[in-house]
Amino acid sequence: MRRPLLPVVVDAGPPAGFDGKLTPGEALRDRFARSIRYLRVSVTDRCNFACTYCVPDDGVEHKRKAELCTFEELERIVAVFADLGVRRLRLTGGEPTVRAGFVELVARLRRVPGIGEVVMTTNGHRLAELAGPLAAAGLAGANVSIDTLDPTRFAELTSGGDLARVVDGIDAASAAGLAIKLNAVALAGVNEHELAALCEFAWQRGLVMRFIEHMPLSSGDLYSARRELSASTIRAAVSEVFGLLEPSPVDRGIAGPARYWRLAARPEREFGIISAMTEHFCAACNRVRLTADGQLHACLGHDDAVSLRDVVRNGGRDDDLRRAIAWSVQGKREGHEFQRSGEGAPTKHMIAMGG
Repeated sequence: MRRPLLPVVVDAGPPAGFDGKLTPGEALRDRFARSIRYLRVSVTDRCNFACTYCVPDDGVEHKRKAELCTFEELERIVAVFADLGVRRLRLTGGEPTVRAGFVELVARLRRVPGIGEVVMTTNGHRLAELAGPLAAAGLAGANVSIDTLDPTRFAELTSGGDLARVVDGIDAASAAGLAIKLNAVALAGVNEHELAALCEFAWQRGLVMRFIEHMPLSSGDLYSARRELSASTIRAAVSEVFGLLEPSPVDRGIAGPARYWRLAARPEREFGIISAMTEHFCAACNRVRLTADGQLHACLGHDDAVSLRDVVRNGGRDDDLRRAIAWSVQGKREGHEFQRSGEGAPTKHMIAMGG
């Protein structure tokens, strides 16, 4: 009798008695009754920027090409996730557009039966030239990182990025029909005085600005509590300029971690906050992450992983993939346990996870 393949890498396992069985069409549900409907896939751990909050000063050791999942492997893995109820796919990096053939990959993954939406997160550097082809390939939208509106500060934060080029990319993507949101990591002493201006920049284009609290990854080496801007501080900064805020009645939490607010006087003007440090959203988490080399992470805040790539390359069947996925999801922690001291932070780097 053929024995099913075990997950190749796993640090935290499921509860005692879990048999690893999960049939096609059965929803992925963890032991805390959270349903997984959203898969984030890093397609590369390389980036044409080196943002100071994302990449350690001494850089990172990138995976060799042979270690990365091929398009065929990604397509197969995504198809199994779709069989299990995942409907939303976000492609990340590193910077996803630097991977050769990225437009083709979008088209292939959009055609996977059951996948209802493919979006991406990008630094926007190549967006002006790729917006049209990506929209034609089936990409529905993109989150574009823009941490500052000051060109000099932007170049410093990104280690050489061109703000004007990114803005051109944002406008080109909107013109191509992509649904665009803007992301900024909120950092004290860096862009705290620009929060309202970033909102205005987005609203003038009919877009939504989202602020992300700084999180301790990379063993906590890039994190300092002194740089933290809390969700309440962000709201206060926006309210000080634009007036009273109220929670947005639209629950976009079903698709991701942001909580949304709007101006009471102008409710069409919304912004979001991803508040991993000060207003936890773990109880509503509906996502897992696949790295470019095929490691499935059930939580951003822990290093636990299951290698789906190795299951495939060791001759595993779809049943083996389902079992490995279910194993990971059943081992999903209740929360991330990020500490402001940076202690206990996961060793993985944000550049390899795509957020």
